[in-house]
Amino acid sequence: MTANATLTIDRSTAGQAMLVFSGDWVINAKRPAIEELLGEFDTEGAAISFNSDNLNDWDSALLISLCTIHQYAKQYQLSVNLDGLPDGARGLLHLALTVEEREGARKSARHDSLVTRLGNATLDIWGSCVEITAFIGELVLSFGRLIRGKANYRKSDLALVIQEAGAEALPIVGLISFLIGMIFAFVGIFQLKAFGAGIYTADLVAVAMVREMAPIMTAIIMAGRTGAAYAAQIGTMKVNEEIDALTTLGINPIDFLALPRVIALIIMMPLLTMYSSLIGILGGLAVGMSMLDVSAMQYLVETQSALSLSTLFGGLFKAIVYGSLIGIAGCLQGLNCGNNAMAVGQATTNAVVMGIVMIVVSAAVLTVIYINIGI
Repeated sequence: MTANATLTIDRSTAGQAMLVFSGDWVINAKRPAIEELLGEFDTEGAAISFNSDNLNDWDSALLISLCTIHQYAKQYQLSVNLDGLPDGARGLLHLALTVEEREGARKSARHDSLVTRLGNATLDIWGSCVEITAFIGELVLSFGRLIRGKANYRKSDLALVIQEAGAEALPIVGLISFLIGMIFAFVGIFQLKAFGAGIYTADLVAVAMVREMAPIMTAIIMAGRTGAAYAAQIGTMKVNEEIDALTTLGINPIDFLALPRVIALIIMMPLLTMYSSLIGILGGLAVGMSMLDVSAMQYLVETQSALSLSTLFGGLFKAIVYGSLIGIAGCLQGLNCGNNAMAVGQATTNAVVMGIVMIVVSAAVLTVIYINIGI
């Protein structure tokens, strides 16, 4: 058991304030608020002394309080007499006060203006754009080495990442695509049935899935699934200094780590998009057959008449672009990861956010281009 720490001020001597410590001044004991007691001082010409006759156990709690008192005395230019303190406390306090606190050691609160925050955000965005451009340039050079047969990567790694980005992603892509197709069919039927054009729901689902929704929904799924995995894998290698080891061995990390992953996504994204389009159309078919007076053959014939090669290839080209952007975001954030465990989580989050933002921006740009060229 510890006795509560107490601190009183004895002003019996003129021009002097004696601080009387008693009880146990330890971390787990209740202690008085030093700042409130210091507020009672007469700061004009007073001297501070100490009495520790009734002081029992003490630890760093006493030293913290003494440092606070010393800072107050220094601020108001008061003299301090340490003779009344225990020898150990006097020696430790002397050591603590011998070296001045380094300027800037304490974290100070900053309140930047709106203009400053906007400027810093603009500089961050500009720096990210420069970083992405530089990484794309390195990746292009890596593709050039691949074409010349000089890229350092393992074919087994390429096969593995193709499997992870392809076959293992089929269940989640299929589920989401089926539900999206059903939602489009529900919306189309309720809107078109009022005009007696319910059969054109097949056109709506087919064109929307093949041209827009299948590529972008598959890309968003892959950004959260595969892009995040790439950032976590490469970021963990960065933390474990495996990337530094590759560089020491003369192996380019872009060739060995980023190139196979980007190739895997470029290859598998069009295939996953075609699969997503088919499953989405089947979801629309299931709703159409249950809510419209049409057969499966009628629905599929209407679907076939709505689709064209330009629509199909337009969606597949978007899938290739999205796949390359996901690979770039995941690998870039992994390679730029810090050297601690928290940085890996931040890199994973940044990879998903960057991937989705790049997907949405590129979707808008490609849609405008398609409209202008008549696709």
